[in-house]
Amino acid sequence: MALTEQKNGGRPRALFPGWLTATGVTVGSVAVTMLGLLFVTFIIGRVMPIDPVLAVVGERATPETYQQVYEEMGLDRPLIVQFGFYLWDVVQGDFGMSLLNGRPVSEDIARVFPATLELATLGTLFGVLIGVPLGVLAAVKQGSWIDQVARVVALVGYSMPIFWLGLMGLLIFYGILGWVGGPGRVGIFYVDVVPSVTGMILIDSVLDRNWTVLKDAFSHIILPASLLGYYSLAYISRMTRSFMLEQLSAEYVTTARVKGLSERAVIWRHAFRNIRVQLITVIALSYAGLLEGSVLTEIIFAWPGIGSYITTALLSADMNAVLGGTVVVGLVFVLLNVGSDLLYRFLDPRAK
Repeated sequence: MALTEQKNGGRPRALFPGWLTATGVTVGSVAVTMLGLLFVTFIIGRVMPIDPVLAVVGERATPETYQQVYEEMGLDRPLIVQFGFYLWDVVQGDFGMSLLNGRPVSEDIARVFPATLELATLGTLFGVLIGVPLGVLAAVKQGSWIDQVARVVALVGYSMPIFWLGLMGLLIFYGILGWVGGPGRVGIFYVDVVPSVTGMILIDSVLDRNWTVLKDAFSHIILPASLLGYYSLAYISRMTRSFMLEQLSAEYVTTARVKGLSERAVIWRHAFRNIRVQLITVIALSYAGLLEGSVLTEIIFAWPGIGSYITTALLSADMNAVLGGTVVVGLVFVLLNVGSDLLYRFLDPRAK
């Protein structure tokens, strides 16, 4: 509620416009959420059974060397002071140096994140373009064979382990049929052929007008993107069906049919219009889930994204890289939630 003041003993008047108050609340909630995320990641980095000093100096270092590095890393200071320095560095975009390769973690993340963004975006598009119509059709044809097929598709998508589907997909479509490219983003002959502008090779190859690289890159991304898209499709179609069933049983739908509106108008102009806000939240959560949950897919397909980067860093005790990647993924979650909230306000006038 906007802050108010009393004017001449009359009705209270808002001190700030409603949109300004709502913006302040949103920015404040994002700041508090990110502060909590940073604190949790900092504590995780301190309680993990990994000694960051040993990761730097090695197990054969002398006690004097160990103590010197221990103090240089600031680990001799109180935790609250360490967190303050950590917070200041992160605000400036500094996640420290990677112990694995000696490069700034922020540079590594900027290099690998576009690969995950490209993969998750294509997978989400696949899930939305097929999952939403499938869910609507299943709700309209409730109890029919179409509905049963849609429910089975969703059930299989939830039940099958992603690593098994990935291995079977590589075996059948790459190893046996040869319809798609193998692991990696492009073939070995096309690595670094197009200049990196966005970090997303499909877009970069279009900007460079290199259609050969575009074709090769698409043949490599189509299988892992379809795999992720199938999981997104299963979730989106199930939720779309549930939302539509609720709307189709409402009184206003019956009234629209009695008035003689076509079934197409009833379904898409009335029932579907009322589930758009709910679908935005579902799609945003699905997209965020693909961005942070594609670890196994990236490992199976040797996809150089942030999931495989964090996994490699964790196995190498590179906590700067692990914490930096975790913070970036958390920031993406927050931004997607804020974006879906803004779309919610735009599509639903009642929320303004």
